[in-house]
Amino acid sequence: MAESMLILRMCSIILVLGFSEAKMEIITSKPDVLLGENAMLLCKAGGEGDITWQKDGEDAEDDQVEKVDETSSKLFIRNAKIEDAGRYTCLCEFDTGHRDYVSYAIFVYEPPSFGQTPTNHEFLEGQDVVITCVVTGKPAVEVNWERDHQKLHSDGRITRLKDNSLQINNISRKDRGSYTCEAKIKDRPIFKKHVISIFVNVPPTVKIHEEVKKVMAGPETNVSLSCLVEGVPQPNIIWTIPDSSDESRYKYNSDKSELIISSVVRSDYGEYICTAKNKIAESSAMIMLDVSEHPVAVLSQEKMKVEPGQTLSVSCNVSGHPMPALQWVRKTNNDHLLTVDTGGGRVRMEDGYVLVVDNVTSSDGGLYSCMAISPAGNASTDFSLQTWPGKASQVSGTPGPTSVHFTLGASLVDGGSPITHFTLQWKTGRENNWQERVIQSTDPLVITDLIPYTSYSVRFAPRNHLGQGGFSDELTVRTQGIRGEVLTRVVKLKREPDSPILVASEGRFEGNMFSIPLTQLDCGGSPIIHYIVRYRVNKMDEDWRVKDLPSNSTVINLHDLQCKSDYHMEVLAVNSYGSSSPAKLNFNVPQPVAKMNKGGMAKGAVASIVMLIFLVLLIAVDATCCYTNRCGMLMFLAVKLFGQKVPGMKTVEEGDGTCNGKTSPIGDPATEV
Repeated sequence: MAESMLILRMCSIILVLGFSEAKMEIITSKPDVLLGENAMLLCKAGGEGDITWQKDGEDAEDDQVEKVDETSSKLFIRNAKIEDAGRYTCLCEFDTGHRDYVSYAIFVYEPPSFGQTPTNHEFLEGQDVVITCVVTGKPAVEVNWERDHQKLHSDGRITRLKDNSLQINNISRKDRGSYTCEAKIKDRPIFKKHVISIFVNVPPTVKIHEEVKKVMAGPETNVSLSCLVEGVPQPNIIWTIPDSSDESRYKYNSDKSELIISSVVRSDYGEYICTAKNKIAESSAMIMLDVSEHPVAVLSQEKMKVEPGQTLSVSCNVSGHPMPALQWVRKTNNDHLLTVDTGGGRVRMEDGYVLVVDNVTSSDGGLYSCMAISPAGNASTDFSLQTWPGKASQVSGTPGPTSVHFTLGASLVDGGSPITHFTLQWKTGRENNWQERVIQSTDPLVITDLIPYTSYSVRFAPRNHLGQGGFSDELTVRTQGIRGEVLTRVVKLKREPDSPILVASEGRFEGNMFSIPLTQLDCGGSPIIHYIVRYRVNKMDEDWRVKDLPSNSTVINLHDLQCKSDYHMEVLAVNSYGSSSPAKLNFNVPQPVAKMNKGGMAKGAVASIVMLIFLVLLIAVDATCCYTNRCGMLMFLAVKLFGQKVPGMKTVEEGDGTCNGKTSPIGDPATEV
């Protein structure tokens, strides 16, 4: 049914077209004609007839119209003017008597123009500015403003003026950018755009984190000075530095907003000015670099050796920033510090930096410190005063049978230099001259080898590397008698044990073993704990061999010695007070001699001869057995080695060797020798 309806409609259209006139039309290249251009309108009537033109209801001028043929006509607009705009109508009176027309509107315009409107504007931040857009065009032109493809609307700060200008109040750097002024012919798709670049300049500003920067001078100290600079265009930065500073050590970052000073020294102290400058203005800020120096104390002398009674003077110079205060102090043995006064004492400070010691005594010896004190820190350097050691005080003596042991009730005054030796002196009442012995400071403070039951005057004096101090007050002591039975094989001890006594003539060797007795006279009032024996081959590069002996030992036995070698031996006795000085002995180990029998022959030689005789007899007996009875070890070896039958010898299989029908075993006692 749908196909029938379509056929019916097509037939109707054909009938209508067949009985009606053709449709009229006006053809032109463009409906909008630019002012001064030419345009043409072609009218096609679709049939023969009389064709005429009208503009806005009035007949067109004859010079504008040109007949093409009976069915078409042209109308020309030459050098178009604004008044040429209007509605043009083509009328046709067909030969059939039918009349028809068609109209077409022509728009003549002058394109928009921006004349001398600038394309760039520069403003200063904070100003109220006007951006102009001068537009011409006909007939009527509409103006719109855009930024970033968005239309601008008045918002109180941005206002559009009547002359199409754009006003921006209190312009800021965020307002910079590109603005577009669009001019459009009203009611027509004819427009033109003009881009205006806006630059907002900002005067330079400089900000700093610290107005005063404090650092400590030193090779490891690096300081960074920064200034934060803002401004449009980007400002250039210039640094002004103190005249005393060395710019060769300076480093800058890429835009010079940061200044780095390496290995800061005192001469870097001063004002550092950062100046930012652009075409608008310039701005500056100052950073004060305060460079402190760690205090330093320098002595005129670090050590002096002074005899007692002389005067000492040593100066100390301090430096640093800020200037440190100077102070002299005395260091005591327990690490306490005693301040040296500036008064008139024997030990004093003069002129604020000189240490003076009048009439030097042993107790003045030791360390003095020059101290430099400032807010930047403290520093000190030590001065050593060395003199003779002092006289010992509060000394007591404890006698033994043959010794006197000194005891100190107070510490020795060493004069500022360690005690190295002691001089021990003693004499009896009937002697005028002192006997003396010098010992090392590490040895026990004991006089030995005295006579029992005898009164002695004793004293001692300390020594250091400068000289000897005074002797202690004389002590009168009486040595004791030897208590109990006299032992001949015991070591003689002191309270800090005395050296053992070793009698070389009593030593004896047995092979590579050496034995020697111990002899003791005095245990020093404290029982012997043990003995320490050290011995080695008498060569410098040989190691010591050490062994301990119990306290009741009376003999030293050394084993596994090297024959024909020299040995050195030391023996120390130990009690609760310490160890004695070593008793020393050198001995030679002889070559061992083999023991002889009564006839003068060694036992080994005798045994060898006996064994040789026995072996000869054994061989003789075996040989006799072999040749007489065909038996023995030699016979056995011959058969095994050569496989031969000895003449005259028969085996069991040959029928010999039987007695009364019984076999006789080889080696029957009746046949052996």
